[in-house]
Amino acid sequence: MSRPAGSKPPRAILFDWDNTLVNTWPTIIECYHDTFTALGLPPWTAREVQERAHGSLRDLFPTLFGERASEAERIFYRTFHRIHLERLEPLPGAEALLARASSSGCYLAVVSNKVGVNLRAELVHLGWGRWISKAVGAKDAKRDKPAPDPIFLALDGTGIAPDEQVWMVGDTPADLECAHAAGCLPVYFGSLEQVSERLKEFPPRLHARNCHELAALL
Repeated sequence: MSRPAGSKPPRAILFDWDNTLVNTWPTIIECYHDTFTALGLPPWTAREVQERAHGSLRDLFPTLFGERASEAERIFYRTFHRIHLERLEPLPGAEALLARASSSGCYLAVVSNKVGVNLRAELVHLGWGRWISKAVGAKDAKRDKPAPDPIFLALDGTGIAPDEQVWMVGDTPADLECAHAAGCLPVYFGSLEQVSERLKEFPPRLHARNCHELAALL
């Protein structure tokens, strides 16, 4: 998919974080495995984690674990804090994408369902603050994605209103739903082979399979 003829280039790009700019599936899969196992439940397979682990933990865990949601969250983060920085890996072309977008004058921010303090620790660890102006994570706004609140917070103080020149880029239906709710341009990142019914419900306007293709859309 290419940028529609006559369309204006983005003046702001809001990126999802996990598996949009960085590969964090190995960490997420291990955290879920340890959580289910510690609670005496059959652990999800790696594929099940990739298909089901969408949304913030504060929204998802009560539906998964009921009254044990707080206990599950503690177990999850015990594993997470032990491994997340050492395993953090930029996706191929991510740094070049950020550099190119920044040099074109785009305002760049991250809108993630990773808890804000952990998100910003990873951003600092990678040294990407030279490109990314703000990182909004779970629990930073009143509601997490797919609600539009994190997008509004990411744009707050910039003078940029959410419109078709503000791209929300992400690899899950929650990212696209968030973009639609905020009035931004939804950009799907990843393989279309993983399209779900919810993706059809909140269709992307643009699609890039990887960071190289996304950079070409600029």
